Amino acid sequence: MTAVALTTRRKALQWLAGAPLLPLGMGSSAAALLAACGGSDDAAAFESASFTPMAAPTLANPAAMATTSVASQLNVKLSDGTTRNYALAYQPFFMTGDALPDGKGGTIVAGGYYDIHNQPIIDRSVPGQERQFFSDCPDGSSLLKLDNANVPGVKGKAVFAVVQFEYTSKNLAGADTYGTLPSPIGVVTLDQDQSTGKLSVVKYHNVDMSALHGLWITCGASLSPWNTHLSSEEYEPDAFTAASAAQFKAFSKNVYGNETQANPYHYGHLPEITVNPDGTGSAKKHYCLGRISHELIQVMPDERTALMGDDYTNGGLFMFVADRARDLSSGSLYVAQYQQTLTETSTATMAWIHLGHATSAEIEALANTLKPTDIMDSVSADPADPSYTKVYLDGRAAWVRLKPGMEKAAAFLETHRYANLVGASMAFTKMEGTTVNTKDKTAYSALANIQASMVQGNAAWSASRNITFQKAIVAGGVVEHKLGSGVKDTAGTAINSEWVPQHSHMLLLGEDIASDVLGNLSNPEKIGSPDNLKFSEKLRTLFIGEDSGNHVNNFLWAYNVDTKVLARVLSCPAGAESTGLHSVDEINGWTYVMSNFQHAGDWNTNLHGKVRSVLDPLIKANYKNGYGASVGYLTATPSQFKLVG
Repeated sequence: MTAVALTTRRKALQWLAGAPLLPLGMGSSAAALLAACGGSDDAAAFESASFTPMAAPTLANPAAMATTSVASQLNVKLSDGTTRNYALAYQPFFMTGDALPDGKGGTIVAGGYYDIHNQPIIDRSVPGQERQFFSDCPDGSSLLKLDNANVPGVKGKAVFAVVQFEYTSKNLAGADTYGTLPSPIGVVTLDQDQSTGKLSVVKYHNVDMSALHGLWITCGASLSPWNTHLSSEEYEPDAFTAASAAQFKAFSKNVYGNETQANPYHYGHLPEITVNPDGTGSAKKHYCLGRISHELIQVMPDERTALMGDDYTNGGLFMFVADRARDLSSGSLYVAQYQQTLTETSTATMAWIHLGHATSAEIEALANTLKPTDIMDSVSADPADPSYTKVYLDGRAAWVRLKPGMEKAAAFLETHRYANLVGASMAFTKMEGTTVNTKDKTAYSALANIQASMVQGNAAWSASRNITFQKAIVAGGVVEHKLGSGVKDTAGTAINSEWVPQHSHMLLLGEDIASDVLGNLSNPEKIGSPDNLKFSEKLRTLFIGEDSGNHVNNFLWAYNVDTKVLARVLSCPAGAESTGLHSVDEINGWTYVMSNFQHAGDWNTNLHGKVRSVLDPLIKANYKNGYGASVGYLTATPSQFKLVG
């Protein structure tokens, strides 16, 4: 190879390392791209990216409505003024219920459920058709690499996907099983082809959760700055009513074999998964980040400050500041108190109430020993006693009274009740995904619905909370928080973080409409019930995955924060929710956007009445009679190969 050719090749490789290339399908490879570079010594540098949107699928093509459809395009602008265009597509790793290699010479059920003894939980609802329960609801995912990975069978480079499964919708008899099974998390070893970036399954490992008492409804997730998977447990069981709640009793029966052993205070916390070099995983649960409806946590670049979603009615914006970087086992918990009113159009400043400081170990010890009535009294009818305070919990009135000396236990085990008592702005509805834009020092939170406690005049709304919308926007929106330093809490104590939200405003809003020709209840050209959020620093793009309830097909959107352009990138099967979103700017030179869906064909009469009869048989044929769901990622195929002018 000549010196000139070597120089050109090196510059092209540098471009490839810096450019936002997704895995290239159809046999295209880095080598082929390099061969197309020509003889120039100066490889053009990546400058910016944009997406050409796809149209929403319609009944003119029912097959597109009944599967994951992608007809969008990634456009990469180079410093020499040229543009490279990449047609996007979807590539699944597996479908839940598939038999995948277990790394031991056998197979394992993808998304399968296990009890506290790591034994498969069997669906016996239809005699003669017994099988292991598996999820149709994959959710939060992380994609990562380890420098010392060593998994037999990998021919290229090992990449690991951590995938959690929120719940399973129904048993074989069709009965609802939501929240009655302990959520599994799998570590998937993937073989990354170094010429194409394609990822192929080598091994699936179910992570042992027995030391964590099993997991409860794991929803959104994020990758920590130290390369671990940060999970969630949303809709924490109410400790005051759990003993008589059919859902919690069924959960306990599936985990422990009886209806009484599960302790509600063990759930509603933050699990963390560490991937091992051999493709297995280990888990721990952090009890000191508040017991709330954990949807998704975002750790800031300081590796200490975490902003948390709270998927709840009368929810709050919570923040945790760890004592040490890369260690969530101790720290201080805060909740926002807006000082100005947040509306559809306002920018509202906030203060932060310090709820307490704790270690995970001390809160776990309290969880093991305390009953809810040891901490506080909570009743659902007015006791006509001035020592009680009226609050709203998940849209319903309650009267609570703290027991003397139980502030710490209340702050970390009865976080929603205690945050109300201390005057937090407990008014958000379904605050879901949270992510950060490091360059602009901005965070984003998804509100799947703006309704109930956020809307003036609603029974669950209070003017004192300083969150007031004039009307419900069921289609929801995305709120933007500006971050900064030098902040003191409401007691005047400095908060030891440079990444504290200081004021908020609405960045994007959905638009409710009357039912259109397909049945959409919100404008299909705007976001509808945003849920998953992930930000790509390199692409300057906020990716937004939608929840259920407003669009016949839920979408994955790309919003460029510089150009303010919103582009539809992917469409999920009808009735399915867009989940598992994870934007990875670079793994071994390749860029990935992870995307799953859950509960395809989860029909709502008002939303899907016009399409169900056509789409239901197609979805059942595609996804194991409606019991399966896909886990995968976006791929890209270049429409032209020359990278330099």
